[in-house]
Amino acid sequence: MWENKKRTDYQYNGEPFTILGKDVMFKGIVRFEGTVQLDSRFEGEIHTDGTIVVGEHAVIHGVIHAGTLISSGKIKGNVTASQKVHLLKPAVMIGDVQVPSFLMEEGAYFKGFTDMGANPWAEESLTMADVMPVLAAEHQTSRPLLIENDARH
Repeated sequence: MWENKKRTDYQYNGEPFTILGKDVMFKGIVRFEGTVQLDSRFEGEIHTDGTIVVGEHAVIHGVIHAGTLISSGKIKGNVTASQKVHLLKPAVMIGDVQVPSFLMEEGAYFKGFTDMGANPWAEESLTMADVMPVLAAEHQTSRPLLIENDARH
């Protein structure tokens, strides 16, 4: 008579995750473990070493600290991720991003600054003594300058 209903565990890369539906609205500071999909409205701070999947209906105002952020929703605030940020169409992100890998699909919108860490080339110390000979060489002409003095009157 009564059916035995099993709880469906959602999987993301083989790992169970939590879904917060689009009817949920909350404010504050939250900490998650694992993977979380937000389809809701949120204002505040989100902290996790895992993955945050921001659904198309989600609207987030605040600061996000995550391992990985994958978004197709709207985010207004700064993001720091230890692994990557991936904006999918039709994501809108307004804020600064600090992450080693930043991917953006055509059709996504981003306004802000990105800091992807120091590149090994940028880490090489360049002193002005190193730079000046290069700059001087760029401004030299290939032929000598000839100055003539015409003494005829």
